Parts: sequence; C-alpha cells; structure tokens
Amino acid sequence: MDERLIQINEAVEFLKDKFSGQKPFAGIVLGSGLGKLAYKLEDPITIKYSDIPHFAVSTALGHMGNFILGKLGGKLVLAMQGRFHYYEGYPMSKVTLPIRVMVKLGIQYLFVSNAAGGVNFDYKVGDLMIIKDHINLLPNPLIGPNLDEFGPRFPDMTRPYEPALIRMAKEIGVQEGFELKEGVYLASSGPTYETPSEYKFYRGAGADAVGMSTIPEVIVARHSSVPVFGMSVITNEAHDDYAEDYVNDGADVVKAADAAADKMTTLFTKIIERL
Repeated sequence: MDERLIQINEAVEFLKDKFSGQKPFAGIVLGSGLGKLAYKLEDPITIKYSDIPHFAVSTALGHMGNFILGKLGGKLVLAMQGRFHYYEGYPMSKVTLPIRVMVKLGIQYLFVSNAAGGVNFDYKVGDLMIIKDHINLLPNPLIGPNLDEFGPRFPDMTRPYEPALIRMAKEIGVQEGFELKEGVYLASSGPTYETPSEYKFYRGAGADAVGMSTIPEVIVARHSSVPVFGMSVITNEAHDDYAEDYVNDGADVVKAADAAADKMTTLFTKIIERL
C-alpha cells in the first residue's frame, strides 16, 4: 500500500477513537493569528498535533497546533488551530495530510483562512477578502502517484472556491454590515516576505493578496470534490512604495489578524448555520 495512505489511515483511526466515531460536517483551517475562532466551539475535544500519528508540528508564529472537534453554527466541525507550511521544510504530502484525514472523516465542506498581504492598492489592514480564485507558485500537492481513492489524476480547478458559498458570504456580509473584498490569492513558498518588485509583479499578474499557504489544502480538497470557502485577512499593505525604514514584521501580522478574527468567526458561523 502507498505509504501516504498508510499514514492517512492510521491518523484517521486514531482520531475516530478520540472522537468516539463522531463525524464532522465541515473542516476549518485557521491561519496566522486566527486561531481564536476555535475557542467559540461548543463542547470541544482538543488533540495536539504532536499526539496524532504522522502529523507534523506547526512551528509558525500564531499557530497553536491543535485539532479541535466541536459545534459551530449548530453543526459539528473539525478545526485546525494552525497549519503546516512548505517553508517549514515539510513535503506537500505532510502539509496536506490533515486535509486528507478530514476528507476520510467525512467532511462535506472545507473552510480555509489565512493572513495575507494586500497587493491591491484598495486593500487596507484589517480588510476581509473572500478568495474567488488563486495563483499557485507552490509545488502542486498532487504531484506523484495519484491517490485514486481520493480523486482523479487530473482534477478540474475551474471553480476552486464554491460560488454558492461566496454568494452566501456576501449576503451575510450585507446583513452584518461587514465590508467584504473579493479577490485573487497568490501563494509563494516563503518564508521571506516579498520584495517590492515581487509585489508589483504579483499585482500585475492579477493577485489581490499574497501569502505562503492555503492553496495546497484547497487543491487536495477539490481533488476529492469537497466544496471550499476561503478567506484572507489583510494584515499588511503589500505595496511597492515603502518608506526607507519600513519593515514587514511577523508579530504585527498576527496582531492584525487577531483584530479581524471576530468578524471572520461570525461569517463562518453564519454560513455553517445555513448549510
């Protein structure tokens, strides 16, 4: 058997036992500084990544490193309080292992979030951007032998982010009085922040926000035809006209994400309530 399948199945069996066979309706991936949504879950069961067979350890700033099962919006969800990144030195099979595990546990939807730099000049710190499409500059997680039991060799990516969920989010945003942007997310490998010339290049390529994650998880979910809703919290203005003394700071990114996390929590909760 493919070693990847062995690892996925062993992690699934471990979690089924810990969760007493409870089946999550949706999965949620919480990015830098966004982990406090997990504290809104009712009747939580928390398991550290380090206790789950074959899981990596999340080393990124603002990533707590927990899998949490609990209720949100009246439904059972499984939240990743922090994710794994390619820049941490993990192969894509390890970066996306939790998503494969969520799929095997039965999720019907995947919600992903991240902290991102706004290359769109109209974006300000604290803005919420619905991800309508993406540009992937990371290695594709489906490279290698296809895992046929999850999906086809050449999965369609015409609509990586579910249009119906995007429409629902916009309706909820209007009702709640939230201003929501809608744009294209670009992911590069990191861990360096981009140069001003790279920001300019990515803007010219059609990106509205840039980061170092998320897309591999989305590709793996779509491989299994799981509908995805994605959201970026704009934590810095990624422009190319900085003052000479400007510095991108990871702690500032986490702080800005934390300030926007409550709005994102409300949005995710109300979408899940409607599903």
